[in-house]
Amino acid sequence: MGFLSGMDISASALTAQRLRMDVIAENIANADTTRTEDGGPYRRKYVVFGEQGNTFSDIIKGRTNDVVGGVKVLEIGEDDTDFKLVYDPKHPDANEEGYVEYPNVDTLQEMVDMISAYRSYEANVTAFNAYKEMAVKALEIGE
Repeated sequence: MGFLSGMDISASALTAQRLRMDVIAENIANADTTRTEDGGPYRRKYVVFGEQGNTFSDIIKGRTNDVVGGVKVLEIGEDDTDFKLVYDPKHPDANEEGYVEYPNVDTLQEMVDMISAYRSYEANVTAFNAYKEMAVKALEIGE
């Protein structure tokens, strides 16, 4: 593990959280989309993170790389909870009973998730800057 690997770990987390914020923004933007290319309402998406780096089997087999840790996006999944039914018989997407299926996006939950992602992003920026300051101080020692 190199001295600057902490910067790599923070950078991977920054990238992952930025993607998470993009997905949350997409969810909020499509909170009222009742018709997509697939024909149904928009389905909420979520991001699954995992550890980046060498697995135990990679180390045993001697296939290692320089990345020791960090975050990577494993998948962007779709939430399979039920859609919200709203009675609006004049809506063009209403069914025979007059109900419209709206996306399974809860704007309040999305805002909470956005705050969480932002705080995580902010913490990783702080960690990245701390590593950067340590590197600068280490270089000043040699002067």
